[in-house]
Amino acid sequence: MKVGLVGYGKMGQAIEKILLDKGHEISKIINIDNIDEIGEIRPSNTDVVIEFTTPDSALQNIKTCLGNKVPVVSGSTGWIDHYEEVVEHCNQNETAFFYASNYSLGVNIFFKLNEHLAKMMNGRGYDSSMVEIHHTQKVDAPSGTAITLAEGLMANNKSKTSWVNRPTEQSKELSILSERIDNVPGTHDVIYNSEVDTIKISHVAHSREGFAQGAVLAAEFLAGKKGVFTMDDLLNF
Repeated sequence: MKVGLVGYGKMGQAIEKILLDKGHEISKIINIDNIDEIGEIRPSNTDVVIEFTTPDSALQNIKTCLGNKVPVVSGSTGWIDHYEEVVEHCNQNETAFFYASNYSLGVNIFFKLNEHLAKMMNGRGYDSSMVEIHHTQKVDAPSGTAITLAEGLMANNKSKTSWVNRPTEQSKELSILSERIDNVPGTHDVIYNSEVDTIKISHVAHSREGFAQGAVLAAEFLAGKKGVFTMDDLLNF
């Protein structure tokens, strides 16, 4: 495949290495210094774009590529309030879009475990909360992964109806605490606490490689397709 990289930070560089190791070609690299060249990415030179940028630029980057009818795999977070807008834009341009808040296989298994545990804990008298820890370069909080975990918990456990990014004494609010520490790829804890015990499930990423591998698999999956896809489609969950 010919793959365009939009975003060339540590994640973009990790993705580039995996792509080249697998025999793919990098058609274009877009970063903050040449963002005005993103419109040059076209179906004639690029099969799929992998986009990992910042919350304030992701939406426009995605829409520009989709508008040029180039399939996009996005791992950017912080823009998800515009998800339906992107879906509509993708379908109007008859191309393909793949989004995940986290591309790690382990995290996506963790998502399913979180949903199952939430269902089991419903009505058991435990209070739930979450903690997410990331590197200091991550600008959005809570993480997209934490939001996905919160949505999965609330969909399967009636004790919480909304989440907040702070401690809370409101029983219906799910507290997500965010910490930013140097050189932490990503840690997520889902905690159930009662007077007699605590149950906790955790996912701890050791490097960015797992996320990068998943993004490349998504790009390989998306090539030649039309429509909107998620990790459930890729992993056949």
